[in-house]
Amino acid sequence: MRNKSSKRKNEGDTSYTYPSLHHDVSEAVSSDISKVWFSKQSGGARDEYSTHVMGKFKCENGGCSNHGWGSKKVAIVIREFSGNGYNAVVFNQRCRSCNKLGTLTLDNNSYVERVAYRLRKWAGVRVEKQHYDGRTGPPHRSDLCEGCKSGYCREGDI
Repeated sequence: MRNKSSKRKNEGDTSYTYPSLHHDVSEAVSSDISKVWFSKQSGGARDEYSTHVMGKFKCENGGCSNHGWGSKKVAIVIREFSGNGYNAVVFNQRCRSCNKLGTLTLDNNSYVERVAYRLRKWAGVRVEKQHYDGRTGPPHRSDLCEGCKSGYCREGDI
């Protein structure tokens, strides 16, 4: 994999896409799926699946006492399109101190692993269930999660 994290500078965005990581996703599934493509559209998907990736957020509000936080529960929705097409939307989080949207630095490895796993499942490839470490962090705050507000965060179902 080329780089470990992708930083987004667009403060105020409630969600992001990462077409720049398509090459890594394509490589990750190349032994099982001959060709995958990244869709820029959200409509027309055959299926979708909500899960989580990891990332770090920075609060850009200079007057805020909270400079940043990490999260293992960054909401993502992965969409399937005909002919092994896909896209993935990663949702932002708000600062618990000032309620401003954070600036996300995505953990690229978790993104590529989650998207590749889902593409294999949709393609009918037998895959081993993913195992996650059992460490827990602070409780999930639905009021700060843009994935929850959009109806895509799995934690919002709990």
